[in-house]
Amino acid sequence: MTYPPPPAGPPAGYMAAVHEPEADDREPKLKPKLMFFDRAKITAIVGVFIGLQVMYKHSQVPVLSWGEAITDQLKAKWWLLVIVGLDWIRQIHYVISERSAPWHAFWQKTVFGGWERQLSKLNPWLRYRLGRAFRVTMWIVILGFVGGWKWGISWVEAIGQGPGRIFDIFFAPMRGQTLFLYIITSALSIVMYMLLFFGMFFVGGIDTYKPGDIRTRFRDVWGQDPVLKRVKETVDFLEKPEEIEAKGGYVPGGMLLWGPPGTGKTLMAEAIAGETGRPYVFVDPSAFIQTFMGVAPMKIKWLYRKLRKLSLKYGGVVVFFDEADALGNRGGSANDDFDAAAITAWNHEHRCNGAHYASEAAGALAWHAHAAHFPAQPQEPAPPRSRIARIIMGGFNGGGGMGTLQSLLTEMSGLKKPKGFIGRRLRAFLGIKPKQPPKYRILHVMATNRPDTLDAALLRPGRIDRQYKVGYPHREGRKRTFEGYFGKIRHEISPEQIEKLSIITPYYTGASIKNIVNESVIVALRDGRDVVTWPDVLRAKMLKTHGEADDWKYTDLERHQVAIHEACHAVAMYLLRKRYTIDVATIERRGGTGGFVAPIPLEERFGEWRSEMEIDVMTFLASLAGERLFFDGDNSSGVGGDLGASTAIVTRMQSFWGMGETIGSRRVTIPEIMGASGRPSDGTDRAMLDSEHGRRIEAKLQELLTTVGGLLRSHAWFVFAIAHALEEHLTITGEDIDAIYRGTRGPTLEGWIYHTDDFKLSYEAYHMAAVDAHRTQIPNAHPLPIADSAGPGGVRHFGAGGGR
Repeated sequence: MTYPPPPAGPPAGYMAAVHEPEADDREPKLKPKLMFFDRAKITAIVGVFIGLQVMYKHSQVPVLSWGEAITDQLKAKWWLLVIVGLDWIRQIHYVISERSAPWHAFWQKTVFGGWERQLSKLNPWLRYRLGRAFRVTMWIVILGFVGGWKWGISWVEAIGQGPGRIFDIFFAPMRGQTLFLYIITSALSIVMYMLLFFGMFFVGGIDTYKPGDIRTRFRDVWGQDPVLKRVKETVDFLEKPEEIEAKGGYVPGGMLLWGPPGTGKTLMAEAIAGETGRPYVFVDPSAFIQTFMGVAPMKIKWLYRKLRKLSLKYGGVVVFFDEADALGNRGGSANDDFDAAAITAWNHEHRCNGAHYASEAAGALAWHAHAAHFPAQPQEPAPPRSRIARIIMGGFNGGGGMGTLQSLLTEMSGLKKPKGFIGRRLRAFLGIKPKQPPKYRILHVMATNRPDTLDAALLRPGRIDRQYKVGYPHREGRKRTFEGYFGKIRHEISPEQIEKLSIITPYYTGASIKNIVNESVIVALRDGRDVVTWPDVLRAKMLKTHGEADDWKYTDLERHQVAIHEACHAVAMYLLRKRYTIDVATIERRGGTGGFVAPIPLEERFGEWRSEMEIDVMTFLASLAGERLFFDGDNSSGVGGDLGASTAIVTRMQSFWGMGETIGSRRVTIPEIMGASGRPSDGTDRAMLDSEHGRRIEAKLQELLTTVGGLLRSHAWFVFAIAHALEEHLTITGEDIDAIYRGTRGPTLEGWIYHTDDFKLSYEAYHMAAVDAHRTQIPNAHPLPIADSAGPGGVRHFGAGGGR
């Protein structure tokens, strides 16, 4: 792949185009219309209260007419009329906001938005304390008004005299003081424990967001367009249920979003709630972990009573169960476990799923021959527990134990049951036909990265009607995600570089991309800059993908040996693996790894071919071939991992994949060598015990070793160039390696200099001195040649420099 040199700077006007603020249309242009009850409830409550006071006054003073009683109470309760008047002004404001976009925008963005902008300038802790002080003051003032009305004094006097009057009321009779304190203390303790119990076991883990609280929209979900299209279709049915119900269908009641972590499942659920304008109920996976037996089923019933009320009030509700696998599974038979293991292994090895087109007899034969190697593993029974432990600690069996999952399944299927005491009990007592229950439009959204653990009854149609895999975003999706996150920061990343990022980040999730962009900002800030550049992004990707390097220094000789080792891998990978690009090459130590060359696929593919597998083997064997070539036939123990990987690949090629001289599968002839995962286990050595089969494997390895050795011999200058770059910079990118080969400029180095005779002569002399030091075991006194940036006429040349 050709890497163009990075531009000197972004195109003119590019930064302005990236950071130009977009109009935020998440807020509706008009205020959503209120229902009649919400509009009139304060007036109704005040009216009922005054009516009760009028009736009480008339009963106490019968000589008063009803009109006089009403007038008397209105004069005495004038402050209630003030509250009603203020509420009417508020409702008039709401009515105008529901019909006039400029009026609504003025109050939301200019008045309230301006006030919020001013408050946001305060220190958060100071703002919190001021808010708390304001709330306490308001409650004191309200209590002062109530006390003044009750005692016939002003509210200021009531605030001042309130504590003394309360003390006189309750504590003046000294004989009852002890009894009073005991009663109050006991009552407060009971109330406290009841609130604690209710909060922990009934409310905890369930958060409700009213319409308008969720500002996430479908356009905020990047890189998942295929899944999003299907999700939008389901949401359309929730928005316009009549279209499908008129044709005899029903609105899908649930969907499962499954896929790797960080791919946007939770974000997609929030977008559903934001787009529909319905209430959003978030259920934490720990919400149904029981401490006491029976609490979780009660909590399920409380949750669905809440969901039904919200559904009736707002015309629908979205409930999201995050990490749905925490709900558990009711279990299965041993045969089920056996089939699950065999199916997993079969699917892993048989990517074409040949069972679909095989005849019934052939499919059964292949299936049983394969599945026979996966016997169910017996499990030891759990030790018995005491009765107290079963009752108190029974809930710790997991979310699905003790009736939790059963209660959830019942509630999901029983949404049409009659509602209320009158509809269910009184009508049955009077022999009246039950009233048809309302339609509860509840959209269940569940997310998990382990769909295989969910109970089959939970996933059946009618409960979870649709299942969507939210996988890794494709290349265009990654590009769009990078564009979105880079659009939120100051940067100098060109569209071509974003395109390149989308290529070198396969299998990155939205969360991973966001994390890299954020790390790029941190890298720039460490250097005292507030603008992210391309090297910042590459550094951030290196840190997030491979981690920080150890604080380790090689000796001069060992540094050179490791550099030659990794350079041989890099040359073989660069020249042979055309469907891959090199991400980074490094000789910085990380744990037990002295260095590595990390490849990145340029395209996402499903299977591999024999020629590609042979290239993989040669890439592994390049270290052994290179060390023997450049160190007089000697090699280090560092090639052990490479030999193990190459031997395993060739063994599978010869034994299972039909890529050798024979086509018989060792899976059948020697089934014990296959592990429970369907992959060759440690028993692979059995294949090597067959002398003929072992000779074929060894012959293939020798053939590929000779081939890659010839490649390295003909490109020795390339090996030396990459080795020098690694010794000088410790870590280089794939673009640097391409720049070395083509003689162009890379992000870290000038590639053309490695084509000069000065370099070739200087580094060959340095290498020969290193080989001599390796042979005689005497420290190498020859320094590493380095580029002299102050060369005459701007031409760089190599001179003697100290090693790292």
